[in-house]
Amino acid sequence: MSSIRRVIRKAAVPALGAVLAFSFAVTTATPAAASGSYSGRAYVYGSGSVNNDFDNEGVVNVRTHRYSNVTCLWQTVLWAHGYLPSSGVDGVFGDRTDAATRKFQADKGLVADGSAGRNSWAKAGNRIRQHDNQNGWLFVVYDGHKGSRSQYSSHDFVLQRSPSGNYRFYPPGTNDIPWASYNSRTC
Repeated sequence: MSSIRRVIRKAAVPALGAVLAFSFAVTTATPAAASGSYSGRAYVYGSGSVNNDFDNEGVVNVRTHRYSNVTCLWQTVLWAHGYLPSSGVDGVFGDRTDAATRKFQADKGLVADGSAGRNSWAKAGNRIRQHDNQNGWLFVVYDGHKGSRSQYSSHDFVLQRSPSGNYRFYPPGTNDIPWASYNSRTC
C-alpha cells in the first residue's frame, strides 16, 4: 500500500504544478483578450483590404462592452439600416439597441440573440468599401440602405482607418469622430 501512496504523491506534484500554472495564465489574461474581443485589440482593427476588417471583432451586448465607442459604432450600423433613430446612437447597449440588433440579425438570417458578435459584425462588414487613401489613412464608406443609390445615400456613414489599422467613425448627427474603442465611451 505504501508504494501506491508514493506513486500518487509523485504524480500529484506535477499535476498540482500544472493546475497552478493554468490558474496563473487565466488570471493574467490581458483585458482586451478577456473582454470578449476576438482580435484581442482595444479598437476595431483592420489590415489589408477593408472587405474583411469587421470579420474578427469582439462582442457587444447588454453585458459585454455595454458602454463603449464600439457599441456606438454598432448603433451607427443599426441606424444605417434603419433599425435605430439617430437619437439611439449613444454608446449604451440598452433594450432598444438589443431589440434593433435582434431585428438586424433576423433580417440577415443570423441567430437573433441580441449579441453583436463575429457573425453580426461580418454581415455588417459586407457593406463597407474603401473610398480614398490619404497618406495611409483609409476613408471607408458604410453603405446604408435608404435613399438613392447615387454616390452616397442618406444613411451612409464614413469611417477612417489609421495607418496603424485602428478605426474611428462619424456617428449620425455629430461632427465628432471617436475612436472605435472597446474600453471607453466618448460618443
